[in-house]
Amino acid sequence: MITEIVILAAIAAFLGLRLYSVLGQRSEHEEEPISRRYDSPENRIAPATERPSEPVREPVRLRSIDNGSSANEAGVRAIASADPRFDLLGFLEGAKAAYGMILEAFWNGDKETLRDLTDDDVYAGFSSAIDAREAAGETLDNRLIRIEDATIHSAELDKRTARIAVLFVSDIASVTRDKDGNVVAGSLDDAVESRDIWTFTRNVDAMDPNWVLDETDQA
Repeated sequence: MITEIVILAAIAAFLGLRLYSVLGQRSEHEEEPISRRYDSPENRIAPATERPSEPVREPVRLRSIDNGSSANEAGVRAIASADPRFDLLGFLEGAKAAYGMILEAFWNGDKETLRDLTDDDVYAGFSSAIDAREAAGETLDNRLIRIEDATIHSAELDKRTARIAVLFVSDIASVTRDKDGNVVAGSLDDAVESRDIWTFTRNVDAMDPNWVLDETDQA
C-alpha cells in the first residue's frame, strides 16, 4: 500500500511539473506578441521631444527706422494675424517695386499698367493728368535715380481691409518736353529728392496676394 502511495505521489509530482512547464511556456508565448506589438515602429508613440513641431512664427516687429508707434505696431500685428501670408519685409520690397512701376507707367502714359496697380480714385487722377499732358503736347522724360528709403508711416486693419502707408524717400530727375521735343522744365542732370506717402490696401480674405495703391500724398 505504501509503495502504491509513493508511486502515485511521484506520478502526481511529475504531472504537476509538466503542467507548470507547459503553462509557463504558453504564458511567455502569449505575452511576447503583445510586447512586440506595442514596441513595433508602426505603433510606437514617439516621445514629445521627438515629434515634429510646427514652425514658430516670429513676432512682427517694426524696424528702428520705421515709425515704431504703438498704433503702428498694433496695426501691423493685426494685419499679420488676419493674413498668415503677410510678411512685413516682403511687403516693403513689393511696395518699392510698385512705386517704381507706377511712376514709370505714369510718366510713359501707360494706363493699362496703372489700372492694374491702383484703385479707381487714384487711377482716375493719373489718367486725367495723362490726358491733360497729351492735350498740351507735352511728354515726360523722368528718371527714378534711386529709392533712398521706404519705411512704414502707418498701418491699420479696417474690418477685413489692410491699409499700410509707406514713406518713400527717392531721388528723381524730371524733364518736361514740348511737342517738338524741347525741354521746357527740369533737367536730367539735377535729381531732386522726393518724399511721398503712398497708401496700399488689400482685402485680407482675397485670393489675390497683390496690394493696390489707394492714396498718394507728399510728406
